Amino acid sequence: MLSRLLSSPILATLAFVLFLAWPSAVEGLKFDMQAQPFHSGAKECFDQWVPRNTLVMVSLKAQEVQNQRVDFTVIDRSEAVNEYAKKRDVKEDKIAFTTQAHAEVSFCIQNHLADGIEPNVQFRRWIELHVDVGADAVDYNEVAKAEKLKPLEAELRHLEAQANEIVEELEFLQRRERKFRDTNESTNERVQFFSFVSTFALVALGIWQVIYLRKFFQSKKLI
Repeated sequence: MLSRLLSSPILATLAFVLFLAWPSAVEGLKFDMQAQPFHSGAKECFDQWVPRNTLVMVSLKAQEVQNQRVDFTVIDRSEAVNEYAKKRDVKEDKIAFTTQAHAEVSFCIQNHLADGIEPNVQFRRWIELHVDVGADAVDYNEVAKAEKLKPLEAELRHLEAQANEIVEELEFLQRRERKFRDTNESTNERVQFFSFVSTFALVALGIWQVIYLRKFFQSKKLI
């Protein structure tokens, strides 16, 4: 499968670029977040596009501060809006899930201020968010221990999984390209048909007007 897809120079180049860029799918964020009242609905969301049936591992760590509570929600932006996690009062947690659709996955964090406390810029805390997608979400050290693999073999297994993900991504892009091309051709055919019908209707209307006016003037003996 891989050799068949990479036989095209364009696809081979694209696969090479994607392979080099693939590690960027691992997101590590550490930021300072101000606490807001619960009713304000203030939140920070980070989006990442993830293919369907892809393993995602999320790690969230919040600095321990009094009178503040961190809530964490993970959903996707597909038509079904799948909810993968909804955590309250998170201190440190790890979440693993498999995506159900090709969609943007949103990782939303809310830092709530305790009731009765007025908002102030001093009420804030550090949040650390780490997201691993696909092959990077698998702990290959554990795989190596379970299957008694050498470090080089474990790394090759990791690279093989990344290559398979790139191939699946290329196939998905090919399917989308075919779908868009079919839609474009269908739209073009409909526009051509509408243009033909419109032209025919205008010509028929013009002929009918000429015949009608000729009969009208003849009836009035003007011609």
